Amino acid sequence: MLWVAAGVVALGFLIALEITARRYGQPGPIANQVKALILAPKPGPLYCGMALMTMVLPWRQRFIAVGAAIGIDLVFLLVRWAVDAKMDAEMTDGHSFGTGALWVMLGCAVIAVTRRTGRERVLLLKGVGLGLLLVAGRKVGDTWLLITSKTRPAVLDQYVATADHALGNPSWLVGRMVKATSPISANLLHLVYGQLAVAAVVVALYQLRNVAVERRFPSHHLVRTFLVIGLLGPSIYMIFPVVGPVFAYGPGASGTGGVHWAMANLWPDAPPPINTPHQMPYDEITPRNCMPSLHTAWAVAIFVHSRRAPWVLRFAGTFWLIATLAATLGFGYHYGVDLVAGVVFALTIEAALRSLDRGWDRPGIQLVIYGATVFAALLVSYRCLPMEMARNPGIFGPLLILAMTSVVYGYARTAKLREPTVTPTRQPELQPEPLSG
Repeated sequence: MLWVAAGVVALGFLIALEITARRYGQPGPIANQVKALILAPKPGPLYCGMALMTMVLPWRQRFIAVGAAIGIDLVFLLVRWAVDAKMDAEMTDGHSFGTGALWVMLGCAVIAVTRRTGRERVLLLKGVGLGLLLVAGRKVGDTWLLITSKTRPAVLDQYVATADHALGNPSWLVGRMVKATSPISANLLHLVYGQLAVAAVVVALYQLRNVAVERRFPSHHLVRTFLVIGLLGPSIYMIFPVVGPVFAYGPGASGTGGVHWAMANLWPDAPPPINTPHQMPYDEITPRNCMPSLHTAWAVAIFVHSRRAPWVLRFAGTFWLIATLAATLGFGYHYGVDLVAGVVFALTIEAALRSLDRGWDRPGIQLVIYGATVFAALLVSYRCLPMEMARNPGIFGPLLILAMTSVVYGYARTAKLREPTVTPTRQPELQPEPLSG
């Protein structure tokens, strides 16, 4: 009944997003998903979703599923090429693969319903659902971003940029560093920034590696955290719309007729002046997706979930976190205070999901309440105290770092308390045998 209720709520949410997107003249997540059955979508999310789904299958069936997906994509590629290659490129954004993975996942769902029974059916349906959730999450996120750009005509970048003076304007500093070391640094950071979902899937595949053998999913894994972050984050965008330094203070966006929407062309050469901030109008194209930084939140989740993996994945998780922070700042996509909020946001969600899994004990409840309080306090301070923060960086800068560090420490401490303690068993002492005679 719980799974049915969750499915009904998710379907209702998707329908609501579809209706809202249609009001703005764009297809919603449901229409885009149906279109992907014929027209080639971006292959990354679909093949990543299929990879997660195959974790419930034995190795032989995994190879069959991957081969079937590639074969279907090749057939569709030949058909599209035969019909009209030019039209195909325009309608599919230049992508040629991805449809096969979606067909394979739907085919496995049909097999689960018609050919499997009992626990085997439930396990396969959960695998298909996990893969489709990853794909649907991408579509839902795109629709959310469209809604933020259409419904929030004014942005709060001046407030955030002013508050960012408390941290020394790190986006301007890292932006100049990336500019000075381009194209090597820019190409590397673009690769890391664009393939964040792939890194998450690699860690998730390690966590789910024993599902086919144990015939059950682990109680908590990275995909859950990723999906919840992606679901809740855009709702904060609606409350606190921000476009980012490269758009608000740089050459990031030009509207209809070549209108430049930036406050001034300052990024990354000169930080913005400290003036009384106010809301500023912006175009209806650029997403208001800065506060909090979800790329930072997802990178933190990858880092946390890679701590119990082999050293290669631990190193990769650390590298991805550092590189993602550098990319979000160096490309002007986020302010420094966005990253602080993103770290607190991610650890609060992770703490809540772990408490939901292991039981709501006192340390878990306290950590979730504390993290939510710190996150709310950060948003309020950015909105109501930006001038005070900019004029007193020696006070507010350390306070921001201290607030974030306190949540990090609280999470680490709570996680350590929940680790199972292994008590070594005491070996029985050997009693000397009595002497005979």
